[in-house]
Amino acid sequence: MNARTPRPPGTPRPPRTPRGPRKPPPMPPEFQPRQGGPPLEASLTLGRRGKAIVPAARIALLADIGRQGSISAAANRQGISYRTAWDAVQALNNLFPRPLVEGQPGGARGGTASLTADGWAVLRAYEGLNTEMKWVLGALELRLRSGKTDFDPTFLWSLTMKTSARNMLRGEIVSVREGAVNAEVILDLGDGRSLVAGVTLEAARELGLAPGEPALALINAGDILLAAPPAPGEPPLRTSARNDLEGVVSRLETGAVNDEVHVDIGAGKTLVAMVTHTSAEALGLAPGTPVRTLIKAGHVLLAVG
Repeated sequence: MNARTPRPPGTPRPPRTPRGPRKPPPMPPEFQPRQGGPPLEASLTLGRRGKAIVPAARIALLADIGRQGSISAAANRQGISYRTAWDAVQALNNLFPRPLVEGQPGGARGGTASLTADGWAVLRAYEGLNTEMKWVLGALELRLRSGKTDFDPTFLWSLTMKTSARNMLRGEIVSVREGAVNAEVILDLGDGRSLVAGVTLEAARELGLAPGEPALALINAGDILLAAPPAPGEPPLRTSARNDLEGVVSRLETGAVNDEVHVDIGAGKTLVAMVTHTSAEALGLAPGTPVRTLIKAGHVLLAVG
């Protein structure tokens, strides 16, 4: 047993050896991926009320746009076409109250683009959730291997939502006016823009549509009619379509028979219409051309969480 030599009175204590930064505790074994095989993987999506509306691939594209400052460069890194990337940007801007990306298309060579404050906020939220999910995933994998789950794992394949509708706009329900058979639902798209949908009374009650609740409007490209605004001095355009949204052609994809027309309706939102090539020429459609989008209320489908 070693005896410690007493310190003489009045002698200052020797300085303590500084310790390095404290290491974080190791991941518990039950959270670590299994050995001898590939770890369990998951794709984190962002949505409202459990509906997956922003897949991981679009978040990755968003991050590359922020780093590259170009939609074209981001598309190259993701291995997708410029058109696919631009469509994804439009879809993201449509699904959030304010745009996530601000940019100018530049055709095949791309253009400049930057993330807004909301765009960076979405990325930060996603990274935080993704980090937490990795820990949870380890515990879930252990339960799946041991059979200690109270659900059938095959049900996980059904928890996604896909739609063939070309247009998907997020809005907030302003009013629901019920009739004898149908209900008229008005959505606020932001920036003073609204959209009217006509649904059956039974569907409105089953979906729980009520003012203040968020909803998604689904519109097929073929259900959108385009019209040229009246010239100065001409009477205003009269139509039976319940929705008449003014906009500007932001992009035109021409085909042998049909043309795909992208219309910027403001508030960072875009509608895509499919018209015949003959009609597009007759209307003189080109990027920068003012145009009106006409949509019948019955052609607007609604989806909620």
